[in-house]
Amino acid sequence: MGGAKAKSGAMDKEKKKKGTLVWRPICTQDSSLKEPVIKDVTVGLESDCQMQKSNDKVIEVKNAIVNSKALEDDIEDEAIKEKPELSATKHSLSIQVGASVIRFVKGKAGSTKEKIEKETGVRIILPSSKQNDSIFIEGTSADSVAKASEEIQRVIDEAVKTASFDYSHFVSLPLAIHPELVSKLVGFQNSILGSSDACIDENPDGNSDGDNSEDSAQEQQLGKESDISVELEVVDDEGSVKVDVSVRPLDSNAPKENEEPKSSNKSDLKIGKSVFIKPQTFHLTVLMLKLWNQKRVDLAAQVLKSTSLRVLDALDNRPLFVRLKGLDLMRGSLAKAQVVYAPAEEIDSENRLLHACKIMIDAFVEAGLVIDKDAKSELKLHATVMNARHRKRGKKGRFSSFNALAIFEHFGSEEWGEYVIREAHLSQRFKYDENGYYHCCASIPFPENISS
Repeated sequence: MGGAKAKSGAMDKEKKKKGTLVWRPICTQDSSLKEPVIKDVTVGLESDCQMQKSNDKVIEVKNAIVNSKALEDDIEDEAIKEKPELSATKHSLSIQVGASVIRFVKGKAGSTKEKIEKETGVRIILPSSKQNDSIFIEGTSADSVAKASEEIQRVIDEAVKTASFDYSHFVSLPLAIHPELVSKLVGFQNSILGSSDACIDENPDGNSDGDNSEDSAQEQQLGKESDISVELEVVDDEGSVKVDVSVRPLDSNAPKENEEPKSSNKSDLKIGKSVFIKPQTFHLTVLMLKLWNQKRVDLAAQVLKSTSLRVLDALDNRPLFVRLKGLDLMRGSLAKAQVVYAPAEEIDSENRLLHACKIMIDAFVEAGLVIDKDAKSELKLHATVMNARHRKRGKKGRFSSFNALAIFEHFGSEEWGEYVIREAHLSQRFKYDENGYYHCCASIPFPENISS
């Protein structure tokens, strides 16, 4: 028995010497903070001190794993807090606003657009070319897109009330359909400018009445029956002339020696050709409109056509003639005139024309196509002859006036004639048809197209 025990003890010592196999966890972890992987590794038996160190190392690794997992959870939580919640589906809306109002939606250096995006949390995409007049809104919810659309509409509504947003269309009664009247207008311009190219305009921007055209009128002089003689001196290369107007017989080129002109009120005028309206666009203005997209243009066309029967009834289904006589001022004074026009009056004095015009105006107001300022304005039928807004703006962005003293002295009682009104137009500014008149978007007939 003793021998067996001794032998067994010797074997145990031998085993301790040779050592036995144990398992240690080794931690490996990638840079993306994924779940650590524990690998089994075989190592030799160590001394008690070494074993303690190994055990401490195991604990350290385990703690690192736990801390790493906690760090990963913290990072994910923080990311969730910072990242906005996205809807499963995107919401978008395309709205047609018209090329003329895009600049207001954008704002100075994009400030208005950025403000709307920040307040509503949407993305606003403006068109990249003038041919495209739609704005694209993209957001994470239908509410945010709708709110942005409402804000854009508010910006447009405010913009169109300002003077910086010009009129795009107007309701007109064409007068340029009468060749004899066009000839008189050409002669009127030539008498003042002293040239045969009075129909050429320097500035294609037009004015508030839309009195502008890019085509040339026939070159014809007026004055065979006039007692006006004009002396002129060209003072620059831009079409402006210095005109000295005096009254004397047409068979006399100058007053006799030591003889004063019959008019003691001589005026030196500097009037550019661009101040005059284009004869082919001559018309009576009924109502100015700001139609900034095709939807509003189409609605305006429908509104005008819807008044046709009521207008015919107001005119008692009888032809209507107007008389144009003299000149009058719309703005400014004679010395600093801005708009000069020929007053129009109905020949039979039954106010049929005013009644018909009121029917058209009321229909546009009810349709919401007229801004408040114009809806409250009193109707004044007029045919614009000269307008300072044709001129280029000055250094301060203002339109310069012109001296009309001599013009009124000699043409203030001008008889332009009597003419039938054949139709009413929804006219588009800055665009012209083949006849030189404004582009007609819609029209309604007046009773009987009688040749004048």
